[in-house]
Amino acid sequence: MKKIFLLFLICLLSCAPRPDHPPNIIYIMCDDLGYGDIGCYGQKIIQTPNIDFLAAEGIRFTDHYAGHTVCRPSRLVLWTGRHTGHTPISSNARYVFQSEDVTVAEILKEAAYITGGVGKWAMADADGNGHPNEHGFDFWMGYLDQSEAHNYYPLYLWQNREKVPLEGNVLFEKDEHNRGRVANKRVTYAHDMITQAALDFIRTNAHAPFLLHIHWTIPHANNEGGRVTGDGMEVPDYGIYAEKEWPTPEKGFAAMISRMDADVGKIMLLLKELHIDHKSVVFFTSDNGPHQEGGHQHEYFDSNGPLRGYKRDLYEGGIRVPLIVRWPGTVTPGAVSNHPSAFWDYLPTACDIARIKPPENIDGISYLSALRGEVQSQHEYLYWQFAGSGHDKQAVRVGFWKAVRPETNAPLELYDLSTDIGEQNNIASAHPDIVAKMSALILEAKKDKEEQSE
Repeated sequence: MKKIFLLFLICLLSCAPRPDHPPNIIYIMCDDLGYGDIGCYGQKIIQTPNIDFLAAEGIRFTDHYAGHTVCRPSRLVLWTGRHTGHTPISSNARYVFQSEDVTVAEILKEAAYITGGVGKWAMADADGNGHPNEHGFDFWMGYLDQSEAHNYYPLYLWQNREKVPLEGNVLFEKDEHNRGRVANKRVTYAHDMITQAALDFIRTNAHAPFLLHIHWTIPHANNEGGRVTGDGMEVPDYGIYAEKEWPTPEKGFAAMISRMDADVGKIMLLLKELHIDHKSVVFFTSDNGPHQEGGHQHEYFDSNGPLRGYKRDLYEGGIRVPLIVRWPGTVTPGAVSNHPSAFWDYLPTACDIARIKPPENIDGISYLSALRGEVQSQHEYLYWQFAGSGHDKQAVRVGFWKAVRPETNAPLELYDLSTDIGEQNNIASAHPDIVAKMSALILEAKKDKEEQSE
């Protein structure tokens, strides 16, 4: 009996988190979730109680920005800690990760973190080049290519380098005469599989410091599915919104967000069940502003809140996103920060949390001090570029000043975000000196991009 007890004690100790190990890091990122789509940022209709509770237990940032206004470049910025003046792409052009691209996962893996990711990667091709396993992730479950991630009922997902079939899903079928196409068969919802993989990863690695990226595709529209069904907001059921007298895409949009919110609750409950919630830093954000696709209208639920614009704009509505961080014992519950921060700040912040030095050739500044409620280092400026596919747009923020070039060769517009968060009053003509300064910063950042591409 004593031997059995000792074996049990050894197992218990080996499975328990070491009191000296650095915190686990869980980074949750939604796809096309607007600044105003969740309750703690002003949403009045769609219910997000778990995310709102996350904010009540953590800190809510009011001035946080995505890396870009569309998916792929925003993720590239997040992974590498470099803004779009220094990344290989600044549009949704196809890009496959290269060996010289160093990700936050690679850095933390070298610091003995177990690294995992689920959901949308967007940086690999059909041949597996640019695969997350080659760029720091011990485990990956989800989509590799961006276009695959638009379908919530795909034939398969990738688990590392193996295809995992999704039972019952059929994209297109021939009719009984072997001609034409009939309706898709939608049985297994990919989001649920991806979430389960995240929960399994946490259970498996609760004993050691881990990094987990959860890149959900909710509430991105299935644009391909929308062309077939007229409704690109794919969800198994409308849940609490089923009886609402809303257009079906809006029921689907709301149901997707509330389903995702429930999954945030599952993650937080599991952390507490495993007694590691106090050793886990949880981030929650979105990859860019709200979309207007798949039959959904962003105005229906006021998805951009007080902000102007939406996905594909460099106005605030296209790039300003929610950021909530929960870290018991470090973050003051219910705190609010107006520190201007962006996706390129995440990599050095994660390094600070992991107690390692970040690389030098990045644009990010760790916002660990802001998390602690201490004096926080500031950026000289924040910069975005949307160049490619006929676009050449720029935006730069310095303090409360924001300059935007909304279209190719358009004159710079200037806004004071301290009094005009909705960017309704272009005051460029009244402040030529500020416009000249902003123009010089844009030229500096664009020059960096041009030199890099030579």
